[in-house]
Amino acid sequence: MKTMSCKQLGGAFDHNFHADTFDEMAEQSKKHAMEMFSAGDEAHLVAMNGMQKLMQSSEAMTQWMDNKRKEFDALPDNA
Repeated sequence: MKTMSCKQLGGAFDHNFHADTFDEMAEQSKKHAMEMFSAGDEAHLVAMNGMQKLMQSSEAMTQWMDNKRKEFDALPDNA
């Protein structure tokens, strides 16, 4: 199991996610983002705006995801 923060995944908080795979981690981050969006959290709305700009280019988004996957893979397993 590995740990990444909301900020590491493009969000606004230091909240940590724990997962065995990057796909699980991304799903947790997505769920968290939707919860923060629904709550109207301003910091997350700003972060989501940045992600929306990134998603306008499928190439840029793919590169961002690939880099985050590599970052996840390089993390040590939690003790």
